[in-house]
Amino acid sequence: MNKVSENPSKNRALPPLVIISGLLITCYLTANVMAVKLIEIFGITIFDAGTIIFPITYMLGDVLTEIWGFQTAKRVILLTFACEVLFTLFAWIGVLLPYPPGTEASATAYAQVFSFVPRIMVASLLAFLCGELINSWTMVRIKKRTNGRYLWVRTIGSSFFGYIVDTTLFVVIAFAGTVPSSAIFSMIGIQIVAKLLIEGVGATPMAYALIGYLKKRIDTDEMAE
Repeated sequence: MNKVSENPSKNRALPPLVIISGLLITCYLTANVMAVKLIEIFGITIFDAGTIIFPITYMLGDVLTEIWGFQTAKRVILLTFACEVLFTLFAWIGVLLPYPPGTEASATAYAQVFSFVPRIMVASLLAFLCGELINSWTMVRIKKRTNGRYLWVRTIGSSFFGYIVDTTLFVVIAFAGTVPSSAIFSMIGIQIVAKLLIEGVGATPMAYALIGYLKKRIDTDEMAE
């Protein structure tokens, strides 16, 4: 039987595109798990803990779009969407599986985290998909308008539009009819502002560093124009 020979190349490092894609998928899955925990400041519930890491997914989407272009970013976003569907399915199956006596506490804790409310899960998936695609598409348009200058304008500007779509879709689909309209508008506004602050303070410098590093390390043929 013939054996498939290994790649003789001495470079065993993973391609940057694979690394960035893996990080984006991981950050999104992590954000959804963290969303179970709510953050309270001064006695006021502000937002879920996933909001802290969620802007990093947009930053990584910006890096994908800047280096490899919209079409590649779109494929990775769709892959992330598919991974979340798969994760949700098997996590839900885990809730349904029987557990042995004496493990009630851990089974209950598991169920509390992974008993996804269908309406909220659908809201999360649609919001992510639409928001990330708008983010990447807008970044390309801003780049053309500014002739490739002012990276911070397109990272923050594209995220602003992405956050509006993402947050509005999620809050409306998840909570419309269950909470007052004033609360819905408040939730949308607070989450958008929080995400933009995290984007501006933390994610944008990370985007600059990653994009600068990747432009020096990968071939120009791989990069988007």
